[in-house]
Amino acid sequence: MNWHDVALGLAGAIGCFVAVVHGVLIQRLVVKPVGKLTADARMAPRTRKLVLPLMHFSTFAWFVGGLALIGAAIWLGRDAKLALGTFVGSLYLFGAIENLWVTRRPHPGWILMAVALVLIAWALSGL
Repeated sequence: MNWHDVALGLAGAIGCFVAVVHGVLIQRLVVKPVGKLTADARMAPRTRKLVLPLMHFSTFAWFVGGLALIGAAIWLGRDAKLALGTFVGSLYLFGAIENLWVTRRPHPGWILMAVALVLIAWALSGL
């Protein structure tokens, strides 16, 4: 394992951390209040069942992507690291841009995702 692999694994760990914090905050600040609104509104039960889990889709994608980066750093070869790093990096880039767009100020969410992106880019440059 070289420093580029360590950077890829660290990017994955940052992504997992951000995903867990994001999931907790989304559950407390969005899912619960929206769940109360949809229970009172005229919304079809199937739609209600779909809306709330979709709010956690990015949390799931970032967490699984982080685990995949950690696994790639340990076990996978050059081509798989490149493909996986590019795919997960695009998920993290979207998250960072959206978070920056919403907050429009320094915020731990987009800053940590940007750090993870820099680590992914540096790790992939050494392949």
